[in-house]
Amino acid sequence: MTTFAPADLTGLPRVIVRPATFRRLVAAEWVKLRSLRSTWWMLAVGTLFLPLFAVSRTASIAQVPEAVGSSSMVGAVYVTSGVALAQLVFCTLGVLTVTAEYGSGQIRATLVAAPTRLPVLGAKVLMTVGTVVAASMVGVALAWAGSARWFEATGMSIDLTRAEDLRILLGVPLYLAAATALACGIGAVVRHSAAGIAAVLGLLLVVENGLGAIPWTPLQTFAAHLPSSAGTRLLQSDAVGSVITTSSTTMLSPWEGFAVMLGWVLVALGVAAVLLRRKDA
Repeated sequence: MTTFAPADLTGLPRVIVRPATFRRLVAAEWVKLRSLRSTWWMLAVGTLFLPLFAVSRTASIAQVPEAVGSSSMVGAVYVTSGVALAQLVFCTLGVLTVTAEYGSGQIRATLVAAPTRLPVLGAKVLMTVGTVVAASMVGVALAWAGSARWFEATGMSIDLTRAEDLRILLGVPLYLAAATALACGIGAVVRHSAAGIAAVLGLLLVVENGLGAIPWTPLQTFAAHLPSSAGTRLLQSDAVGSVITTSSTTMLSPWEGFAVMLGWVLVALGVAAVLLRRKDA
């Protein structure tokens, strides 16, 4: 009978394995997010869309004599008009944050480290949405500062003591955060970068604007409750309307519309959570 002596492991370094807590998962997602050049490029482009469009619109209005001094010149709406393109970039970032790991296969290692899985999705969404909120707040500040030089010429003004102005300015980071979270959820459901981006942008831009342009009351009502049409009520003024969608309905109040958009976000993330638990990576 052959016997084996136990190996002497006294000379090997000790390895301490720490549990993958939610805090560590968030820290890991921050490392993944900031280590990619594409993240910084998308954040920069999405942020710059806000001041570029604000300056362009206010400067062009200042060149139209009949528009100068008009009572419909709601400064906050024109300053935040770059949201329409900023959401394209931030939604793309939200999709890629989730789908990039599926494409590379890294998601398998991530899920081995966190076998309960759901905290991984939560950490990704939290980190991505938090980054977009910070970037969009910088973008709004730059947009306000950049377009302020034309306020006197156009008769515009922004006063944070006015409820509408405050709602519209704060609505930019809130809306972009919700749109990004929706993109993360759809990306987690689809698990493919190109398909996820097409699905998100198709829903927010093509489907909603297409339905909103059809003059049939049931479709108009349905379109008003789709994510972008509902969420952008935060950014609308009754005097100007929306600068993002073709829908001009006011059947939802601004905060009711945002609540409807959050409902879509919860549905998308809920479906993503169920699939994450039940379906292999």
